[in-house]
Amino acid sequence: MVPIHVRPGHCYNELVVSRHLLRAIGSNERGSPLANGMTGVFVLDTSALIGWPISEISGSLIVPGQESELLNISPDRGKILESMGAISMDPLDSSLEVAKDAARRTGDMSGLSEIDVSLIALAYEKSAILVTDDYRMQNVSSSIGIEWRGIAEEGITEAWSWELRCVGCKAVKASPEFPNMRRSDFGECPECGSELKLRRV
Repeated sequence: MVPIHVRPGHCYNELVVSRHLLRAIGSNERGSPLANGMTGVFVLDTSALIGWPISEISGSLIVPGQESELLNISPDRGKILESMGAISMDPLDSSLEVAKDAARRTGDMSGLSEIDVSLIALAYEKSAILVTDDYRMQNVSSSIGIEWRGIAEEGITEAWSWELRCVGCKAVKASPEFPNMRRSDFGECPECGSELKLRRV
């Protein structure tokens, strides 16, 4: 089975909808606790594509771009992605704006990639469960009522807020408008040229 690619605003075919989406969408209120053992729609980050059993990946949602990311990180897994049965689709622009606004509010935008933001947006749009060990993705998701679960880690236990601060002059900079192409590199202070770092507030 090859990944199914879906354009924003277009529906899955009838079989895929009935099998993979209707079983969960509408069955739990956004932000409500998950019952143990419940089944639902899952949005998987790339670490989940690596760490989850292949049998659990079929029918789960991913976003375009994860295929090449997976090939770079885990070539063996990347080569068999098409047989895993994942559904690849883009989130709507409106969902992306919700995810970006949330990341700016929490201060996590500097530490998120475009794929990270797209995964959060897709989970929001589909009322799905986001599977990730990334604390920043968990933090942003929690702030807008997205359910998440970890893979190898327990995950965050409280909400965080972050600020972008210069290590030299200590000036606090505004959260960037867009995702960071280099997640661990936050740039230099425009005032003194020192390194910028994210600090919890």
